[in-house]
Amino acid sequence: MIVPHKRIAASLLVSASLALSFGVFNPQQVQAASVTANSSITASAAQTGVIISSVRLRTAPSTSGKVLKYLNKGDQVVILEETNSYWYKVRTADGDVGYTSRGEQYISVAVTPAAQTGVIQSTVRLREAPSTSGQVIGYLYSGDRVTIVEETNSYWYKVRTANGNVGYTSSSDQYIAADGGTAAPTPVPAPVPTPTPVPVPAPVPPAPPQANVIESVIAAGMGYLGTPYEFGSSRSDTSTFDCSDFIRQIFMDAANLKLPADSRQQGDWIKQNSTVVTDISGLKRGDLMFFMDYKGSSDSAYAGIDKSAARITHVAMYLGDGQLLQTYSVASGGVRVDKLSASWMKRFLYGGSVIR
Repeated sequence: MIVPHKRIAASLLVSASLALSFGVFNPQQVQAASVTANSSITASAAQTGVIISSVRLRTAPSTSGKVLKYLNKGDQVVILEETNSYWYKVRTADGDVGYTSRGEQYISVAVTPAAQTGVIQSTVRLREAPSTSGQVIGYLYSGDRVTIVEETNSYWYKVRTANGNVGYTSSSDQYIAADGGTAAPTPVPAPVPTPTPVPVPAPVPPAPPQANVIESVIAAGMGYLGTPYEFGSSRSDTSTFDCSDFIRQIFMDAANLKLPADSRQQGDWIKQNSTVVTDISGLKRGDLMFFMDYKGSSDSAYAGIDKSAARITHVAMYLGDGQLLQTYSVASGGVRVDKLSASWMKRFLYGGSVIR
């Protein structure tokens, strides 16, 4: 006959054996079995975990909890809490929340550095890729706060919105101000009953203000009509301009956007940050146009030239309706509006939008 205290001891041994058989505890964890199972210890701020080998994600911190999915080697999760000595409560990259083993054979834990936050200055698109050809997945509006996940390159941030959406947006100062603050963890919404869906028309976001910015840039350019031309003009004053200095100045004046200092670098900027347009009919008002050297007035003078490799020697702004805003020589009278003549068309290499 087993006396009561011996019966309790036997029960503990059986429980430990069952836990080991389910693969939940390692030897070190068995040693920690004296910790109360229901204790809840909040995890360190901004902890992440990397899955070492395939492990179950469950609805409860127990092997009897329903299996939601499997976490695979290399998956990253956010550790929401250290539920007890044997389980973590985690959120996956897909937003699923559940419990998984704390065993070192399953998960490796690291502390993520504090993320930088940003405040949206004016309406801008959120895209699925760091390019103007990336699909638009939403709009960010003035005053919205986002977490800057990474500075992808000189022109794009990868951000996470307050709703948990992740995408790419322009890093230009006119669209976002990085304030250096520490972002709060993305809140996990509490489950709520699913209401009966009622069909409603999808909200239409207000038109972004790109057109207004473009018109402001053009107005700034018109304000310099007649300013004398000077090759290699100073970038620190507006008394004279060459072609690229003029384009750079009007974007600084109206959009607080500093383009590179010469036409070839401006052409490279368009290739990296916009959609290149090689057909003049595809240009929009406010687009930049890049040209090669004048070779002559006949079509034959340009025959056989590989325009994709030709050297840029001039930049102008397209106004639409076959007109250019530009400056290109002392004799022409400086900054002026010109007709997009056949000669300019023969010299045209490509163009693209600065404001996106």
